[in-house]
Amino acid sequence: MAVALVLVLIVVGSVLFHLLSPWWWTPIASNWAYIDNTIIITFWITGVVFAAVVLFMAYCVFRFRHREGNRAAYEPENKRLESWLTIVTAVGVTALLVPGLFVWSRFVNVPSDATEVEVVGQQWQWSFRLPGKDGKLGTSDTRDVSADNPLGIIPSDPNGQDDVVVEAADLHLPVGKPVKMLLRSIDVLHDFYVPEFRAKMDMIPGSVTYFWFTPTKTGTFQVLCAELCGQGHPLMHGVVMVDTQQDYLAWLGQQQTFAQLSAPAQTGSADQMPANATASALNVAAKLETVEAH
Repeated sequence: MAVALVLVLIVVGSVLFHLLSPWWWTPIASNWAYIDNTIIITFWITGVVFAAVVLFMAYCVFRFRHREGNRAAYEPENKRLESWLTIVTAVGVTALLVPGLFVWSRFVNVPSDATEVEVVGQQWQWSFRLPGKDGKLGTSDTRDVSADNPLGIIPSDPNGQDDVVVEAADLHLPVGKPVKMLLRSIDVLHDFYVPEFRAKMDMIPGSVTYFWFTPTKTGTFQVLCAELCGQGHPLMHGVVMVDTQQDYLAWLGQQQTFAQLSAPAQTGSADQMPANATASALNVAAKLETVEAH
């Protein structure tokens, strides 16, 4: 009797914990509500099966408990019961798989108007590359990675000269426009994951993986690495900011291209310095004089 009661309490407690739990998904900020719906279907199916099996166990424990003079009936086969179990199991497994297949079909078919954005993971930071005015990303090679070329962009590829490079800084995306995220790692396994976007994918050294999504809400979202990648794994955070089109274009205009970053630094006398650099130096000098005076 006590065992049967414990089994019933397990079912009741599990259902109440699921329904009343304060822990749930973060508010969705992309088009992937399909993924949430698929998970909810999975919860319902597995939850019903779990409750039915455990309650049936509780019933059997109570109904067929030991009583003096009772004898168990031996029935090695029951074709009718086996047929029903096979049918119900097949229906349950199909209901679990079919929604996921539809979602996966959408997940791997990228819209033709999606903008490509490259994500580069390395221990333990995120960097990004966006296409320039030509709308194309240049080719890259891990063997070309260096201090001056941290993303390994091939210098001889003309399509890469105008690529916008965002090294270890925040990524900005326009709201309401599909984005194809090209994922590349230059050292170990990583996984680019923004919980509010739902979509994520492993980043494998030597290959380029991808996923796509459409941001539906403006705001600031945290990037996590969902693959254990070494000692600094817990600290491998980043930021994706979803902007209005106007704010996005303003941010994009402030970024540097690969050609600008790889241009040789200019050296010379003080009178050859650009006007903005000279003004900045004079401003710093004035502040230092003020500090010394006090």
